[in-house]
Amino acid sequence: MAGRISDEDIALVRERSPIADIVGEHIQLRNAGGGNLKGLCPFHDEKSPSFNVTPTRGYWYCFGCAEGGDVITFVRRLEHLSFGEAVERLANRAGIQLRYEQGGYVPGREQGERSRLIEAHRAAAEFYASKLSAPDAAIGRKFLSERGFERVDAEHFGVGYAPAEWEALARHLMARGFTSAELIKGGLAKEGRRGPIDRFRGRLVWPIRDITGDVIGFGARKLNDAEDGPKYLNTPESPLYKKSEVLYGVDLAKREISKRSQAVIVEGYTDVMACHLSGVPTAVATCGTAFGEEHIKVLRRLLLDQSGSQGEVVFTFDGDAAGQKAALRAFADEQKFVTQTFVAVQPDGLDPCDLRVRQGEAAVRDLIASREPLFAFAIRSMISRYDVSTNEGRLSALDAAAPIVAGIKDRALRQLYGVDLDRWLGFNNERFVMDRIAEISATAQPRQQRPAGPRKVADLTDPGVRTEAEVLKLAVQRPALLGPGFDAIGPAAFTLPEHAALYKLVMDTGGTAAAGHGGREWVDRLLGGVTDALRGVVTRFAVEELRADVASEERYASAMLAALELVSAVRAIEQLKSRMQRTNPVEEQQEYNRLFGELVALEQQRRVLKERAAGS
Repeated sequence: MAGRISDEDIALVRERSPIADIVGEHIQLRNAGGGNLKGLCPFHDEKSPSFNVTPTRGYWYCFGCAEGGDVITFVRRLEHLSFGEAVERLANRAGIQLRYEQGGYVPGREQGERSRLIEAHRAAAEFYASKLSAPDAAIGRKFLSERGFERVDAEHFGVGYAPAEWEALARHLMARGFTSAELIKGGLAKEGRRGPIDRFRGRLVWPIRDITGDVIGFGARKLNDAEDGPKYLNTPESPLYKKSEVLYGVDLAKREISKRSQAVIVEGYTDVMACHLSGVPTAVATCGTAFGEEHIKVLRRLLLDQSGSQGEVVFTFDGDAAGQKAALRAFADEQKFVTQTFVAVQPDGLDPCDLRVRQGEAAVRDLIASREPLFAFAIRSMISRYDVSTNEGRLSALDAAAPIVAGIKDRALRQLYGVDLDRWLGFNNERFVMDRIAEISATAQPRQQRPAGPRKVADLTDPGVRTEAEVLKLAVQRPALLGPGFDAIGPAAFTLPEHAALYKLVMDTGGTAAAGHGGREWVDRLLGGVTDALRGVVTRFAVEELRADVASEERYASAMLAALELVSAVRAIEQLKSRMQRTNPVEEQQEYNRLFGELVALEQQRRVLKERAAGS
């Protein structure tokens, strides 16, 4: 059994794993001011970015789903790993050799399952690539050459060859220390009569990488049509490989997708290669499955897909019936994007790979440039099925296309496409067409229950609660600015239970007097041993931007603390006035005078605090 990773190594992994770099490999981050970065949350669907990263403190927090943590937490949540596996993954990335307590470090043995499978796939990719130059791989090299790919192109994309032998890869990997169970679990081999046998044999092989560049599976094409088996064979579902989430080429395309705010969806591995080599480096492809919701989530994070974004997703399909059917399937998911969606169809039916071979790289670029909106393509594709030279045909085409227009959520866009539909069908009667669409919309769309959204954080619209939050934010981020005043205010100043709990945590950790200048070390101390619920509160306040410029933070902290004390003073004055109303000034003169004296003192304190609070 693996020992516990040493605390020193865990700290070193955090230090050498900049959170902005790790998160930035999965989502596009933009400057949010105050040293913070912002992007679309990878853990829930959202239309505007609420996922914040604070590099200086090494923490992230999403204000939409109230999740947060450090770089290890991020990798754990994203990859569904244990704590140890996440540390090992980051250590491999940073080139850190971990030490394990209870027995020390044993290379290749005390690593998590995912790390072992990643290493096995990396070794398999190297093996396949080395075999592409072997004599028996001539058929594979010919296949690539006929499609316009040179050796340097194959090397860039890692294309390899699986020997036509039963156990070539299995023997190689087992000689490297991997077990048959690991090969089978990772999908690299299958169970044979006498042990593991290779899953891919006599095929051209493309390594499929995740967004960070790790090989997690393979796609293999049959080279001899006379042989049994499907034309394309992919790695089966495994702890690494989830085909509904994988996009081939995303590791190479991610930076250009973010930079250009464009993603091009093609249908095959060679199409991705052809696009990248032709100057369309934003191309990706699905792997053995239709484009779906999980793929959309990946692209939305890279595109920073939000209201007002200028990005675009371009689908490429063949111009035949199958291509039109694929486009209509894509239409069903179109409105899960906020950005614009387009279709690029080559009239002669050539895919990007064949187009590059026959007409050159400029033709591939022209294909993408000639894109048309997906709505227009879907409507036109439906109309093309009918004979619109007759009244009967036009009416049938209208009834077939109306649900597509009715399904457009944007009311203005729905109106414009209704006008287009009238023009394309030749009715010259917009009112008739729009009434038909409205009729379809009313009857064809069943009412659906609204899905439950992400867990909401505390409502900060109340001024008093907002003041509490700002003071606690300062206690977590800039404790030295608050001084002993914060420690003396007491938990009764906080109305929300989570705020009172955080105040108590700060005091139990030594108060702001023991926090020094704060920073990551202070946040780590606060997070040590807290409950999961309170951990989220601490992380949120460690990441959320202060409402003050750096130059005015000291004055702002003083004003916020005064404002919080002012709220407490006002509350005390109201309680005191209530008690005085219940006290008879004649029969209980001594008690009444005492309460009156307290009220005068509190009113004086309120005036002073009000002046200090106004200093913000």
